Amino acid sequence: MAMNRARAASTGAVGQGERPRLSIKKDMGSRDFSSDSGNERERGSDSRLSGMDIKRQPRGNKKRNIYIGIGAAAVLVSVYLFSQLEPAAPTVDRNVIVLGTVERGEMVREVRGSGTLVPERVQFVAAVTAGRVESVHFEPGQEVSATDVLVVLSNPDVELQVLEAEQQWTAARATLVSLRQTLGTGVLSQEASVADARARSLQARREAEAFDEMVDNEWVSENENRNAQDNADALEELLRTEQARLDLLNSTIDERLLVQREQVARLADIHRYYKERAANMRVVAGADGVLQDFDLEVGQWVQAGTTLARVAQTERLKAELRIPQTQARDVQVGQAAFVDTRRDTIPGRVRRVDPNVQGGSVLVEVTLEGDLPAGARPDLNVEGMIELERLSDVLHVGRPTYGQSHSTVGLFRVVDDGRAAERVPVQLGRSSVNQIEVVEGLQEGDVIILSDMSRYDDMDRVRIR
Repeated sequence: MAMNRARAASTGAVGQGERPRLSIKKDMGSRDFSSDSGNERERGSDSRLSGMDIKRQPRGNKKRNIYIGIGAAAVLVSVYLFSQLEPAAPTVDRNVIVLGTVERGEMVREVRGSGTLVPERVQFVAAVTAGRVESVHFEPGQEVSATDVLVVLSNPDVELQVLEAEQQWTAARATLVSLRQTLGTGVLSQEASVADARARSLQARREAEAFDEMVDNEWVSENENRNAQDNADALEELLRTEQARLDLLNSTIDERLLVQREQVARLADIHRYYKERAANMRVVAGADGVLQDFDLEVGQWVQAGTTLARVAQTERLKAELRIPQTQARDVQVGQAAFVDTRRDTIPGRVRRVDPNVQGGSVLVEVTLEGDLPAGARPDLNVEGMIELERLSDVLHVGRPTYGQSHSTVGLFRVVDDGRAAERVPVQLGRSSVNQIEVVEGLQEGDVIILSDMSRYDDMDRVRIR
């Protein structure tokens, strides 16, 4: 009865809104419960309550809050420390990088370029006159002599011009002969006139003298005497005129003949020119050598001045190299050069540097010295190297991929016995094909990475594995 009353009292208290009391469970090791779950457990386990309920004070949360605060502080400290740490250095494979060692000693500055072998002397064969190809006697690549006929052309107009020029020349020569005859006849006629005038003048003078003697004896009148004197004076003046005409004719005859002779000579040159044009329709090589660029077919029409072929004189060849314009500024005439034909290396000297830039490169002509190898021939692709200067006792290293002359760049220097590399600023100087001068930033014996490291521009250190 007593237990029923206690259970009823407890149930009534809960129903009236009073604070529920904690009950003691059989499993005393479990301490994780709340008031709501306690209420539910109380209502579901009335049969497991002890004989009387014990009122207990709720446990405080002070210790738990201390633990939470300590944990939060530890997390904040860890986050701050991790934020202050530098990112881990990336790793590069030793097998994919190229290393170079800084050395001190002689450094040869060189520039390199590609090109072809070309003949020093080339004979261009051109068509003097327009014509149609009648026959072709050689093919490209064959050796020819200077007198060999390469091709025969035909043109009726040229043959007609030869005939017309010959006709004009013949007519001019006939004119010269006629002129010489005419002038000679004129001279003879004038000489006869002079002789006649002289005879008449002498006769008149004698008559005037006779009349002058007879006038004193009064055999003739004074009027007759004066008429005889006037006639003698007139005939003397006629003689002087005829003589002057003869002198003028003699003085101009040579000039008139000279003009006609010059006309004949000009027409002879014209005839010779047209005749040579007709003869040049049999096109000859003009030089000994190898026939090149010769591609004609029978029946083809060619214009005057068209280049028909080239005759390369292969006993003397030169190399034409293309040097990048950034490296060609130091190339000078007379510098030593070496030309690689893929089978032999031929020494030479810089002969000419083209002042113009084409396609980002400069044309440099190199004269080859010594005997040419058996495989050397025109249009052969070659590689050339020009020696600019020799620098003694300088620090130098293999040229980095991204290192330019007279600049300051960041290079990775190998440290920690080859296990890592750190970035150092390096001042570079004069450069060559495969080497570059070190002005400042490295010492003799330092090992640097020469390959492209641009992907690590934001890193100051890398690991090498």
